[in-house]
Amino acid sequence: MKKLILLILFISSFAQAQFSINGTLTNSLDKDWVILYKIEGATQQFVQNTTIKKDTLLIDGKKKAINIFKFELAATAKAGTYRVRYRTRGISFVDFIFNKEDVSFTFHPDYPEQAILFSKSRENIIYKNYLKDISKQQQKLDSLQVTAIRNPKLDLKKSYKAALLKINNAQQAYLESTQKLYIYPFVKASFRVNPPELKTNVKEYMSAILDTFFDHIEFSNETLINSSFLVDRITDYIFYINYSEDETTQQSLYKSALETVFTKIEDSVFKKYIIEFLIGQFEEANNLEMIDFLFENYYNTLPKSMQNDKFKTEKLKLLATAIGSIAPDFSWIENGKEFQLSNLNEVNNYVLVFWSTGCSHCLKEIPELHKFLQGKKDIKVIAFAMERNDLDWEKMKITLPNWHHVLGLNKWNNKTARIYNINTTPTYFVLDSNKKIIANPIALKDLETLIKQL
Repeated sequence: MKKLILLILFISSFAQAQFSINGTLTNSLDKDWVILYKIEGATQQFVQNTTIKKDTLLIDGKKKAINIFKFELAATAKAGTYRVRYRTRGISFVDFIFNKEDVSFTFHPDYPEQAILFSKSRENIIYKNYLKDISKQQQKLDSLQVTAIRNPKLDLKKSYKAALLKINNAQQAYLESTQKLYIYPFVKASFRVNPPELKTNVKEYMSAILDTFFDHIEFSNETLINSSFLVDRITDYIFYINYSEDETTQQSLYKSALETVFTKIEDSVFKKYIIEFLIGQFEEANNLEMIDFLFENYYNTLPKSMQNDKFKTEKLKLLATAIGSIAPDFSWIENGKEFQLSNLNEVNNYVLVFWSTGCSHCLKEIPELHKFLQGKKDIKVIAFAMERNDLDWEKMKITLPNWHHVLGLNKWNNKTARIYNINTTPTYFVLDSNKKIIANPIALKDLETLIKQL
């Protein structure tokens, strides 16, 4: 009977067993919370959140203030890559691997990837040591290669072969020792393919790196897909490895790199995520050509059921009013005559301003802009008023002669305002004679500076 009771208690305690995730931030943080996510393919899934507690740590005999947090994961928690997010902007998260073991780590919130140190978790400690060891040996190999290119008369072949053999042996040893661990795919995929012989020039060296960059990476591996690893490698390949100072060459390199990447990805859900991620990256760089390229060649070829209409509409809307695009056309009635933006042929440059009589900033800036433009005959203003009715607008436009005045009813829901993605007033667009958007200055002073340069 006693043995039966002990067995029941043992089974009960095992079923309720938990794993702890302990984190220590070595620098103060302006937030008192952290959120735990699990990376699942194209998304990060919320797991739980907790608060940050203040504590002190004795370092070299001196007390240092630290921030600590703790999560508890059930015994049923799935192995995978998890993410602790501690900010909403900028450098904001740290990733780690969980595989049915307690995890403890320390990191600096401003550079978590470089500063993270694991004190508990076999998987993470081995992988971190692997990266440190291989990186050190790779640096030596790269140093020999760079030296050989700079000083071709030096005979470094034996040194290179010895260093190459050493790093290859180290990689093989890590592969064998981690074969049954969760980190095995990461160890396998992290290793660079190094040329068997020294390259004689930079072009050959870079070509060797480009041609073999993805050789050790299995894009169909679920462990890699459910992590940030593939996204990081794709980012490195497209934006850092394929680089040119010449703008035309760079665009060509981007397209070639994208074609290479998408020949590797078979999982359609992951492919969709990567396309959307890259559109976001090119949007930050205001690279309209590459966004168009991604939509036309990749996003639009996804099954219709997978395409996100809202995402597509929002991005295409941004493209429509981005610098370099032809301003979306619209028409209006003015003094009984119909006008159309695309048909205007009066001056070399136009200022299209979205404003409202209900906007205090507009009531200050619009008269200032009118005064500033007095005597500048080669610039015409199209003042698009976003209003709920025409009462105040009728009075205001009289004080702004020699401008084109457009009444846009329904204010924020006005169709044209929505096409131009207007979410604040005043919003300025500077157009050339062909109605191509050449600038989108934020402040009136920026607009005035630009007009002086036209």
